Amino acid sequence: MAVNEAAAYGMYHLSVALPDVVNTLNRAGFEKEKICMVLSPAHPMAAVVRDARIGTESALSARMIGWFSEFGAVMIPTIGFFIRSKEFFQALMVKQDFTPVCGESKTLLGLGFSETDARRLGHELDGVGALVYVACPESASAEWAIELLRRTGAQEAASLEKAKSAGAAA
Repeated sequence: MAVNEAAAYGMYHLSVALPDVVNTLNRAGFEKEKICMVLSPAHPMAAVVRDARIGTESALSARMIGWFSEFGAVMIPTIGFFIRSKEFFQALMVKQDFTPVCGESKTLLGLGFSETDARRLGHELDGVGALVYVACPESASAEWAIELLRRTGAQEAASLEKAKSAGAAA
């Protein structure tokens, strides 16, 4: 696995309030530095970043960019990325020959998804809206993260280990 031995992810629709998802994870002990979000360019939060103009940033754009910079990484294909964590930096950029990988499937490959799952989830991001990835210190905490992701409205939630084994079987 690219970032951690254990990880959980959840796929969310555009209408789900991602700050609520993150707050739930934080209250349960998952730090923002261990969270990576991949947003569809069509996501409302991505639009705030896309529409930000240098020198004319709105207060909302500034707050959104500040919030994104607290995470391990936030990737918005075709718009930009924010990477705070060394582990996410290595997984998302260094291992890709120093090129910023903002295409959904390349981003997901860097996080450790199988090629099959990276392609499938990359396509789903267009219609779903956001993928929240949580790097966990152990499998037990990944299972707890999956439960929290489900409780906060994830349309799909699983461990990366399960996703890799399902991808290998396909």
